[in-house]
Amino acid sequence: MSRSSMTENGHHGIPEATVNRLPVYLRALYALADRGIATVSSEELAAAAGVNSAKLRKDLSHLGSYGTRGVGYDVEYLVYQVSRELGLTQDWPVVIVGAGNLGHALANYGGFASRGFRVAAIFDSDPLTVGTQIGSQVVRHADEIESVIAGHGVSIGVIATPASAAQAVCDRLVAAGITSILNFAPVVLSVPPGVDVRKVDLSIELQILAFHAQRRAVVRVAANGNGTAGGAAAGPAAGAAAARAVPT
Repeated sequence: MSRSSMTENGHHGIPEATVNRLPVYLRALYALADRGIATVSSEELAAAAGVNSAKLRKDLSHLGSYGTRGVGYDVEYLVYQVSRELGLTQDWPVVIVGAGNLGHALANYGGFASRGFRVAAIFDSDPLTVGTQIGSQVVRHADEIESVIAGHGVSIGVIATPASAAQAVCDRLVAAGITSILNFAPVVLSVPPGVDVRKVDLSIELQILAFHAQRRAVVRVAANGNGTAGGAAAGPAAGAAAARAVPT
């Protein structure tokens, strides 16, 4: 993910890196609550969130939560504290632009409502898609974007359009009053100061996973003592680089 127009420190002076970890802590806390766990130590919560306990304690101290020595953190209260800091104790109407496969899946995602987000509308410009039902929403024509945003007081927009349409959609959302955008289109958006953009690029995430998968394959081959196979696993580019490194 990437961000735009974000400051080093977030709300109430909380470091942006801490803000980025709060949703991870909240997810872990919800899982604990679902299991009926009332209290959790910093070590247990840190392990569930994939961070070290010292970092977690420092992060939570920014919320004024220090836990109780020998007892830990009250799970229910910590859920409230983190949710409050993230702004999740109020209802957030969200609009989705793009009713293709991705937009369809997002509109049907039940996790939005349970986390304080309500899909107010989903838009598309395809005449064959407009008027169809997705979950509880009827797809509206993109011509209605401005009126719906104004009517519902929406400040968060989701872009699930092809890359070629994303910037134009972004411009319309911003002009209509949207200040926070979640972008799934494979393009970097240009926004004015004061507008936050979070980018989700699935292809980039897959490429990063492929990199790590390749590295693990090379390590496994090397551990088996098969240097020739290891070179093949590293790919043609690595093999050519090795050939160039051999003195002639």
